Amino acid sequence: SRMKEEFDIVIVGGGPSGLSAAIRAKQLKEDLRVAIVEKGSMIGAHSLSGACFEPTALNELLPEWKSMEGCPITQKVHDDNMYLLSKKSQIKVPWLPPTLHNHNNYIISQGAMCKWLSEHAEGLGVEIYPGFAAADIHYGDDANDKSSVKGVILNDTGIDKKGEKKADYQPGMIFEAKQTIFAEGCRGSCTKKLEAQFGLRKKEHNFQSFALGVKEVWEVPKEMHHPGKIVHTTGWPLTKGEGHDNTYGGSFLYHYGDGLISLGFVVGLDYSNPYTRPYMELQKWKTHPLIAPMLAGGKPISYGARTLCEGGFQAVPD
Repeated sequence: SRMKEEFDIVIVGGGPSGLSAAIRAKQLKEDLRVAIVEKGSMIGAHSLSGACFEPTALNELLPEWKSMEGCPITQKVHDDNMYLLSKKSQIKVPWLPPTLHNHNNYIISQGAMCKWLSEHAEGLGVEIYPGFAAADIHYGDDANDKSSVKGVILNDTGIDKKGEKKADYQPGMIFEAKQTIFAEGCRGSCTKKLEAQFGLRKKEHNFQSFALGVKEVWEVPKEMHHPGKIVHTTGWPLTKGEGHDNTYGGSFLYHYGDGLISLGFVVGLDYSNPYTRPYMELQKWKTHPLIAPMLAGGKPISYGARTLCEGGFQAVPD
């Protein structure tokens, strides 16, 4: 049998949206018992984005955030550039629509921002459980009644690679809640089950589309570092000459921190060429005459990849 713990609100996912939901709940009613379950070993462990951050939502959530202790959101955007690449040259886009303007935005580490938000949430009394995945949805004690969500079931421990129970097996706890918020991010396992159970995704009008972002963080010489500089590109290598047919995607390159550049390449996962490898598109892009000099004398110090939801507002579940 599974042990059960009762909460007012359980939030699945310790990313920016899950943490913001927890903070807002405690702002509205401080005596609520709010819990966040996060599958990463610590908050921020699975938050990969080296992001260009638009602060409107944070201004509304925490109006005094700029003066709060330990706030990692300090690097303002000073130089915003967009290029269309061919294989050997580039054209700088002279005008961008307002939605692509990044002045007054910030270059951040999303992992660092999540860690900071989690500290504030804990200060408000939010209970955070890193290292615990929501393995399944809890519909209540009646196995035949799946009309409403009553919480989540955490992952079992003490299971070997064959799926068999070991001596230290422990069934995952049930976190029962009056309200359960799923903030799992892209392709969340519980979210997919909910979409099927409640018919939230009807393929004819609100299907989701996905991309894969491959990212590296580089350490570059001081003379090559321009804090607050942003470069976005589109075009090469996602071009016909490289074997692509209407593949969407592009790159980002952000100067921030102490001699650091966060860079990456995003490729839409509906590409038609089965030999496409998003990782290799990033490596090709780094050889471009515009990009290679920016990395001269530098070295990569970390890397990773993450799937992204690209469907936009029309892909929001019913």
